[in-house]
Amino acid sequence: MRIVQGRHGGRRLVAPRGAGTRPTADRVREAMFSSLFDVEGCRVLDLYAGSGAVGLEARSRGAAHVTLVEKDRAALRAIEQNLETLGDDDVVVLAMDVGRALKQVDTFDLVFADPPYAIATEALTAILAAPIFAPGARVVFEHRATDEAVPSPSERITFERTKRYGEAALSYYVVAD
Repeated sequence: MRIVQGRHGGRRLVAPRGAGTRPTADRVREAMFSSLFDVEGCRVLDLYAGSGAVGLEARSRGAAHVTLVEKDRAALRAIEQNLETLGDDDVVVLAMDVGRALKQVDTFDLVFADPPYAIATEALTAILAAPIFAPGARVVFEHRATDEAVPSPSERITFERTKRYGEAALSYYVVAD
């Protein structure tokens, strides 16, 4: 696993061991960032961060601020190693449950979430209902390719599309201005 592009492009990342996390593949991250707006100067929130690869990719591509939310100890150790490898101390790591974090964080321009597949629907519903989105924000939600995307819970958030990558899929949402 590596940073795909930006100032840290090509740098290797470590992933936590075991089945507790499922790192977003390099090709999926590349496809996601290629299909999004330029993240330079954006505020990015990476929920269920695992190794932190998505948030760190955003930081490498010029995101002004990145917050990683993860509660698994092995994943937190991997995040620490990755931050040390990249020499980036401008990333906030919240070692807590996503539900608790959603009540404490500010607003973001890009929110990425890759929850355990077993709780995907309830996680997305909670995330989309949280007051964490800047006007025009994008939400990217990783889920099992065979699962349907969750419809938008309000008129303010619109479902755009789902793209499949093998066993994984990314569903995209946009928040009204």
